[in-house]
Amino acid sequence: MSTATALSPDEVLALPAMPTAKQAFLAMNISRDTGYALIAAGEFPIEVLRLGRAMRVRRGDLLAFLGLPESNDDKA
Repeated sequence: MSTATALSPDEVLALPAMPTAKQAFLAMNISRDTGYALIAAGEFPIEVLRLGRAMRVRRGDLLAFLGLPESNDDKA
């Protein structure tokens, strides 16, 4: 059993434009099983894009869900 830790806000901001579903789970601090169950049920809180077998999300959608600015420069 893996014990992955949640991503910090700076790590989330450093994600690529299309992070993997697993990266989104880490950013949201949810388990892989919970994340995939939410996707399968159509209840994942942000749109998941299926590219072949890969599942990706838009970084902007993830940042908006988490309430993070688009970049570190936007911090007050």
